[in-house]
Amino acid sequence: MQNTTGKIKYKSAPKDIADAINSSEVIEDFLPKPEDLVFKQKTVKVTMNLSKDSVEFFKLRSRKYGVPYQKMINSLVDKYVERFRRA
Repeated sequence: MQNTTGKIKYKSAPKDIADAINSSEVIEDFLPKPEDLVFKQKTVKVTMNLSKDSVEFFKLRSRKYGVPYQKMINSLVDKYVERFRRA
């Protein structure tokens, strides 16, 4: 049943819940657009020598999870920095 404000009035819900529902307000969509969710980080290209075993490890795992192995290594370095930056 609708009340005078055009909202549905709930009668079968417990009073406290019905009161909360009846006094609620519609909030406009506040979520960002999908293209705003892509966070571009500034990157720096580096050349490093890594052990063959380490690179093979990341290449195998990257195939398993379908991500580039360089991104996996980058993520690992970022997590290391984040962990010790807080310390």
